[in-house]
Amino acid sequence: MKKTYKIEVDCANCANLMEDAARKTAGVQSATVNFMTQKMIVEFGEGREPKDVMKNVLDACKKVEPDCEIFL
Repeated sequence: MKKTYKIEVDCANCANLMEDAARKTAGVQSATVNFMTQKMIVEFGEGREPKDVMKNVLDACKKVEPDCEIFL
C-alpha cells in the first residue's frame, strides 16, 4: 500500500536525510521525499498498519531534523 503525506522540511539536504531515515524504518518498503512539493510517498510492507508505521517514521525523521513535520 502506498500513501502520500504532506511534510514540512526546511532544506533539500534535510529532505534526503529524512528519506533515508524513513527507508530504514521497520514496515517501510520504500520512501521518497520531494523537497520541492513538500511531499513524502511511503510504500508499506505487507500486512503493516500505516498509522503505526508512520509514528515510527516521524520519530526517525525528528532525530534527523527536529523541526520537521509530517501531517498524518
